Amino acid sequence: MTRAFLIVMDSVGIGGAPDAAAFGDEGANTLLHIAQACAEGRADEGRSGPLKMPVLDGLGLGEAAKLACGEAVPGLSARPRGRWGAATEVSRGKDTPSGHWELAGLPVPFDWTYFPDETPAFPPDLVAKVCELAGTDGILGNCHSSGIRILEKLAGEHLRTGWPICYTSVDSVFQIAAHEEHFGLERLLALCEALAPWLHERRVGRVIARPFLGGATDFRRTPNRRDYAIAPPGPTLLDCVSGAGRVTHAIGKIGDIFSMRGVSHLHKGKGDADLADHLIRLADEAEEGSLTFANFVEFDTLYGHTRDVAGYARALEWFDRRAGAFLAKLRPGDLAIFTADHGNDPSFRGTEHTRERVPVLCAGVGTGAFGHCGFVDVAACVAAHLGVDNPGPGRSFL
Repeated sequence: MTRAFLIVMDSVGIGGAPDAAAFGDEGANTLLHIAQACAEGRADEGRSGPLKMPVLDGLGLGEAAKLACGEAVPGLSARPRGRWGAATEVSRGKDTPSGHWELAGLPVPFDWTYFPDETPAFPPDLVAKVCELAGTDGILGNCHSSGIRILEKLAGEHLRTGWPICYTSVDSVFQIAAHEEHFGLERLLALCEALAPWLHERRVGRVIARPFLGGATDFRRTPNRRDYAIAPPGPTLLDCVSGAGRVTHAIGKIGDIFSMRGVSHLHKGKGDADLADHLIRLADEAEEGSLTFANFVEFDTLYGHTRDVAGYARALEWFDRRAGAFLAKLRPGDLAIFTADHGNDPSFRGTEHTRERVPVLCAGVGTGAFGHCGFVDVAACVAAHLGVDNPGPGRSFL
């Protein structure tokens, strides 16, 4: 019996989405633009020179990116030793649930509810519901914003008033930021948990608790983020693997994204460094026939949304080294797939996700290109490898 590891590098897109213009993202290309900045000496903070990702490039990252967008990526030119391709999404979103559900075999069968990019962004009944559940006379924010910027603007007022900071983005999401001590972490989590079903009925994909600490002007988000995501409306890869009596391991926010459905064991940490330790440990410890499904979120949260090109490059190079340590521990017959859920080009306008194709890099199943595929084909590939039912319409590219 074999094992499978499905590893999502959150937001590491490779451009070329055929419908990017419909999302306002024509020209976005996360990996290419980071690599170009590195090659031109514009990303030398904490690192220097061309982008260095020999491990994932060796699996076919550079070739997958060239296939997706038609341009060579500076610094990535290895002859692939893995199997590689580029995946295109069909769900009508460029967000975390859409990408992950489709990678797990379930394209989103409906349109998400989004909030308008205006102030106020939220309807009066939603504001009233939050106030009722929070026990406050009002909310702060009520707009589109990145998390870092809204803390800089409103954290002080939050401490003075006790009102929760509520904001959104181009994704189908309602985020609530509050101070862990002044407002209370458990109070924040209870607020988000109580509000989530009300918003899920209205097809808002996620309610996210965004706790922070600090005072005066020194505010910082903590690792105690919690996502309350709408449950997948159909079976996913996790359901099929667990339904076959196999063990599933969820690393990072996978448990939140799938509402813990089909998850045997959850492994979380304070950041991606802890999650990489879990992944490498599970390469030793994961059971025969098991699925390990991991998400590494900091590319997106720390560097994509903040438009930090050098920081994103540092994270990519760090992850590549950890990927090498992980791959060295795999057993004969194991399958490891590295992919992504959407883009978040740190050189692009705005602060939001970008609609892009994503790489699909396979270790343990030979070499060569399989070309273009769909997100759902990733689930079909893993299901075929593990010998379980395919949850969706995809076809294995192995």
